[in-house]
Amino acid sequence: MTKGILTNREQEVFELLVLNKSTKEIAEFLGISEKTVRNHISNTMQKLGVKSRAQAVVELLKLGELEI
Repeated sequence: MTKGILTNREQEVFELLVLNKSTKEIAEFLGISEKTVRNHISNTMQKLGVKSRAQAVVELLKLGELEI
C-alpha cells in the first residue's frame, strides 16, 4: 500500500480516533452521523485487512498515513 490510501474524510476520522475521541464525539465534530463515522472506520479496516480499530491505527502509523 502506498501513501494516500485514505479518503480525506477517513483521514479526519482516524486523526480524531488517535486523539481518543469516541464515535459520537467524532460525528459531532465533523457534523456527520455516528453510522457514517462507523462506515468510514469499517471501510478503512477493510482496505488495510485488519480486524480492529487499534490494528488499523497501528497500520496507518506504519504506512505513514497518520502521525501522533
